[in-house]
Amino acid sequence: MKAAVSLPDDLFEAADELAKQLGMSRSELIAVALEAYLKGHRQTGVTEKLNEVYRDEESSLDPVMAAIQSASLPRGEW
Repeated sequence: MKAAVSLPDDLFEAADELAKQLGMSRSELIAVALEAYLKGHRQTGVTEKLNEVYRDEESSLDPVMAAIQSASLPRGEW
């Protein structure tokens, strides 16, 4: 799909130069960069959702479970 976008001259020139250095077209570089940017934002959304889910949940360890876990650890010097 074709799309027309406006970029500041210095950003356009930097992208053009990097595309040449990497041996790819400007369009390919922009597609890769946009994909990486979107991926980063999707991961942020996951973290925000998890924080939302666990915001109201109790996060302390059950005392019985803590004792069982502690007893299962080998004794030794640290």
